[in-house]
Amino acid sequence: MSNTRNYNKELKDTADHKYAYNFDFDVMHKYMVTSFQPFFREGNLLELGSFKGDFTKRLIPFFNDITCVEASDEAINIAKENIKDRITYFNSLFEKVELPCKYDNIILTHVLEHIDDPVALMKRINDEWLSDTGRFFLVCPNANAPSRQIAVKMGLITHNAAITPAEKEHGHRITYTLDTLERDAKAAGLQVVHRSGIFFKALANFQWDRLLNTDIISPEYLEGCYQLGQQYPDLCSSIFLMCEKGRS
Repeated sequence: MSNTRNYNKELKDTADHKYAYNFDFDVMHKYMVTSFQPFFREGNLLELGSFKGDFTKRLIPFFNDITCVEASDEAINIAKENIKDRITYFNSLFEKVELPCKYDNIILTHVLEHIDDPVALMKRINDEWLSDTGRFFLVCPNANAPSRQIAVKMGLITHNAAITPAEKEHGHRITYTLDTLERDAKAAGLQVVHRSGIFFKALANFQWDRLLNTDIISPEYLEGCYQLGQQYPDLCSSIFLMCEKGRS
């Protein structure tokens, strides 16, 4: 992260693009937890980039000791109002924050693509914050999601991994694929233990938001998209790596 960046501004909706959609909150958050749950360790949790606390709320049933780090003071103030108990908050850049301990679970969801030096951040996670038996849960938007591939064929973006003008305004620096995400995780010294995708996705987020307000999409259909994504991770909305501490 750079000191010249305005993290409050990056979280604002633009004229043609929201920072986060109902699809993210109601669908993706649910299935991220479903994907993570079998791998959770007993102990504490560090959530890096906690935004306004929407995903944090879903983690409370699993952990008694949760620490959240967020660069935007506006976002973290909203989180503090919404979740007053059981959370320790740090309003800080990842490069500058000094955390009091190591963590058995570290979660970074839809944040790494915003980071100026993602390998350096993950190296700090591996070397300083992840306990010896801890697990790191990393999720990023997928460049190869069918919705993005369709956008390429429509001429809306030039290639799968392109950064759109709206994404750039929201602070995106890179659009990952499974291979480039694993490349950077390994470069940081992490051991990649599990790789997968979360939720097969052929429609854009704004299209999903419209459909979710109708009776066209059933819970069974959503579950089917999630399960299909386990078979075809490269065609998912998000890609997921579960990592453990790298050994020297």
